Amino acid sequence: MVVAKKWIYAKVFDGFPTVENFRLEEETLDGELKDNEFLSEALYLSVDPYMRPFMEQHSEGMTMIGGQVAKVLDSKNPKFPTGSYVVGAFGWRTHSVCNPDEVAAEWKPYTLPDFDGEPLSLGIGALGMPGQTAYFGFLEICEPKEGETVVVSGAAGAVGSLVGQIAKIKGCQVVGIAGSEAKCEWIKSLGFDHAINYKTEDVEAELKKAAPKGVDCYFDNVGGKTAEIVRKQMNIFGRISVCGTISNYNTEPEQVTDPQRDYVWKQLRQEGFMVFRWNDRMLEAITQSLKWIKEGKLKYRETITEGFENMPQAFIGMLKGENTGKAVVKV
Repeated sequence: MVVAKKWIYAKVFDGFPTVENFRLEEETLDGELKDNEFLSEALYLSVDPYMRPFMEQHSEGMTMIGGQVAKVLDSKNPKFPTGSYVVGAFGWRTHSVCNPDEVAAEWKPYTLPDFDGEPLSLGIGALGMPGQTAYFGFLEICEPKEGETVVVSGAAGAVGSLVGQIAKIKGCQVVGIAGSEAKCEWIKSLGFDHAINYKTEDVEAELKKAAPKGVDCYFDNVGGKTAEIVRKQMNIFGRISVCGTISNYNTEPEQVTDPQRDYVWKQLRQEGFMVFRWNDRMLEAITQSLKWIKEGKLKYRETITEGFENMPQAFIGMLKGENTGKAVVKV
């Protein structure tokens, strides 16, 4: 018998999430596994911006969605042996029983490859979905060329900070847009050529200074006014990779006005994406990113919250921009 703790989506979000939107419950798992099942215990849980709009598709009373790095405690599945470490979309819960064959293709769990001494938490960070999002979303959609100018919004976040570094590896000039002086200093320490604090600076004016020849690639994490400003300064045949629109995640859908301009005259290419598109190439992203980390070309930072009981606070803090790099909850 195993007692699992889980966070329930107790009240539909109305604007910015509060602790009242969540309820902590316990669930007893009988411990009797069926063929192909495994029992896992969460070690690190992820809180990510996408969870806010995704939960609009779900009703009250379900377990909050999300990924985690977990240890397999017992198994009747040879692909997930006891003692192995897995990444799975098990939600905000401490213990899970999973039959991988019953999981949708885009959310299927997988065992962690050897991280060569790097922390397991990277399985939900730089070597997990955020890392794969940066790798494929930037390289496959923006198709950067050496010498081009790349702008990244949400540049100090889990995805944006990696995109900027990959752009530098590819020989690009990189401008990052972030929300504090500390974050701007951090991304410059990662190699970003310019950093703009959107809370205290005139983004349009500063972007003209930082990118006097215009912008070739824009990796958009925030949407809204920032996206509109960057699009105005895009070059002909510019490419835009839309990863997220964090600026309006806490706005009711019917109230969102996110203007789309300049596409015809500048013949821009903009493409939204979800990282699941490249699930069959997941190992490629992990292997290359790990190599860059070991070579010192790709750096990461994690903002770790201790304690499963603090999941809501970590989630709310992440949406407020209190994290630098990847927001992680350590059980």
